[in-house]
Amino acid sequence: MAEQAKQTLNLGIPKGSLQDATTDLFRQAGYVIRFTGRSYYPQVDDPEIDCLLVRAQEMACYVEQGVLDAGITGHDWVVETGADVLELEDFLFAKVSRRPTRWVLCVPDDSPVRSVADLEGKRIATEAVNMTRRYFEGHGVNAVVEFSWGATEVKPPRLADAIVEITETGSSLRANNLRIVDEVLRSTPRLIANKKALEDPWVRAKLDNIALMLKSCLAAEGRVGLMMNVRKADLKSVTALLPALRNPTISHLTDPDWLALNTIIEEATVRTIIPALKKAGAMGIIEYPINKMIE
Repeated sequence: MAEQAKQTLNLGIPKGSLQDATTDLFRQAGYVIRFTGRSYYPQVDDPEIDCLLVRAQEMACYVEQGVLDAGITGHDWVVETGADVLELEDFLFAKVSRRPTRWVLCVPDDSPVRSVADLEGKRIATEAVNMTRRYFEGHGVNAVVEFSWGATEVKPPRLADAIVEITETGSSLRANNLRIVDEVLRSTPRLIANKKALEDPWVRAKLDNIALMLKSCLAAEGRVGLMMNVRKADLKSVTALLPALRNPTISHLTDPDWLALNTIIEEATVRTIIPALKKAGAMGIIEYPINKMIE
């Protein structure tokens, strides 16, 4: 009987601003991705995955064409390219913060522009030309939208009347004395897939497993586990202090008067909760890290 051919998932890793954050998230999920020199073919410690390093701006097109089965890219570039792909999962991670990125319409601080309507007939510079044109069309405003090759923030007022630019924190906009007039689009990284490739049950299962592991790492961020021993008499006062996901896990100890509690809390609350737990009667309190969490 002939041996069945091994299946491989062709997965796109975003080159550029999302590359490090994506690689780190995959590492946390158990997939080690290694880059060698200037190669566009990173190695991953899963023999069922072949990786290709692709600019986030181009990812959706290659996935739509079937060059890649799936990839990680921003929702903004799916919208910009109009690629016919499926967005399987939404991941709230980015190059700087754990906040969605925003495409915003900006003008110089001293500009008389107060709304999108004030930009009738004006010149707009942006990297996201299609998205921006649709935005102005949706507001019934005729503007000249031009592609910007970079350094978009410095173009107003001499080279453009306004810009549509991406931002996470707004610091670059403030540094260039720009004021936000409106939000054009809010975006987060997505796991996208080729529609035909998803018809293969193996591909679908492989992507579902990858998505599950990636999301479990993001769900665990900023959370820790707490274990402690509590007298039965103090149980009510101790559990009242615990903002558990649902309810803490309670186990019986060999001493019938004592119980063991296990729960997960936000790490930022540890410094106030632990003293309160001790005061309420908890003993043997142990904090431990959470790497993955599946709800």
